Amino acid sequence: MEFLNLIEILNNLKDDEKYYGSYGKQWLSNSDIGTLLGNPKNFRKPQTETKPMIEGRYFHTAMLEPHKLDDFISLDVKSRNTKAYKEYVLNNDKNIYLLDQEVDNLKQIISVMKNNHFMRNNIFASANYFEVPMVKTIMGIKWKGKADIVCEDKLIDIKTTSDIQKFKFSARKYNYDSQAYIYQELFSKPLVFYVIDKTTHDLGIYEPTQDFLQHGKEKVEKAIEVYNAFYNEDGPHMLSDINQYIHYEKL
Repeated sequence: MEFLNLIEILNNLKDDEKYYGSYGKQWLSNSDIGTLLGNPKNFRKPQTETKPMIEGRYFHTAMLEPHKLDDFISLDVKSRNTKAYKEYVLNNDKNIYLLDQEVDNLKQIISVMKNNHFMRNNIFASANYFEVPMVKTIMGIKWKGKADIVCEDKLIDIKTTSDIQKFKFSARKYNYDSQAYIYQELFSKPLVFYVIDKTTHDLGIYEPTQDFLQHGKEKVEKAIEVYNAFYNEDGPHMLSDINQYIHYEKL
């Protein structure tokens, strides 16, 4: 890839609409891993945003791009079962909105992370860059990623969790292992997870082991196999019928 062409691509991918829209569909991303491995029939189909997803977006935006917080709307209701909430959803263009009480809790966990000296100094070091896109061909397939924080010597990815004591297990469940592998390939830097528990507000730092990265690499290999078989028109094993897919795994 020519240098000037790469610069143009990365400038385009800084725009969230292009990164997540049709322009960005030229590349696979870690968010495709779960679908390709779990239910490839739903590959690239629109996803309904869930409460954890919108909370995660708010957390990242408030930490790294607070100037974009005006894009979020929160409602002063006790629950999503109230008449006022349901009427608002019915009359607006999104399927889910944050509640004021959820935003208050998110603000608390954001404050906890920012007020931890070690995390604050590492996340907000003057030489760092936030929300940095990158593209690269990995195993013959074009991939993209957008790193939360690019430091001089590493990448930092910030996460929330419902139980920090189980993060080592949920990290594999939610494909953070494939994310770590892909991002280290894209940026040629090690990735570290900075994590906060949404309930206890406990903080944790998790460095991927070689076993963790290897597990992520294997997921990428399997996802590429499925992608090439059913969706990659230039792939070596293009099949026409996704209904012929059979999930196979050793127990």
